[in-house]
Amino acid sequence: MSRIACGVVAGPLYLVIGYAQAFTREGFDPSRHPFSMLSLGSLGWIQIANFIVSGALFVIAATGMAKHTKWGARLIGLMGVGMILGGVFVADPGLGFPAGAPEGPPASMSWHGALHAVAFGLAMIGWIGACFVFARRLGGWLAVMSGLTGVLLMVPMAFLGNPGGTVLLYVVATIGWLWTSVVSLKLNRPAFSS
Repeated sequence: MSRIACGVVAGPLYLVIGYAQAFTREGFDPSRHPFSMLSLGSLGWIQIANFIVSGALFVIAATGMAKHTKWGARLIGLMGVGMILGGVFVADPGLGFPAGAPEGPPASMSWHGALHAVAFGLAMIGWIGACFVFARRLGGWLAVMSGLTGVLLMVPMAFLGNPGGTVLLYVVATIGWLWTSVVSLKLNRPAFSS
């Protein structure tokens, strides 16, 4: 398997493991709780591993993408590093998850919660930036898809903390994960010229 092929696998792997937990973990409500909160509780190790393994796969993919576009590769690598850090530094409990957590948002942010938020920001900067780099690098429908995905990934940031914002984040992030797989698949094809 080539290094870029790791990028084909990373997004679907993250989605399958994340959604499987989102719909089976007791007390988890996808309309209120982002995937990050799955890192909490006795089964939190599953999501922590999901963040770290998926992030590492994106970092590996980025090393292969560098022959096609250095900036695109750097930004995908930044996204991967952000995911790894998001697994290492877990979010704070709140919104009633896990069981016993306050029903509202955490009253104050812990140091690991703050670093989780920074990791999320780094991952999003890398992801959105990569979309726009690949929009310029790729032609045809993939260029359009890349640009639209970059715009879509920015939209939920305005709605986080509002009703429906978490659901919007799930929808847009799912599109983003699938985009990373499609672009990785395209770059992994021998016919793609550098």
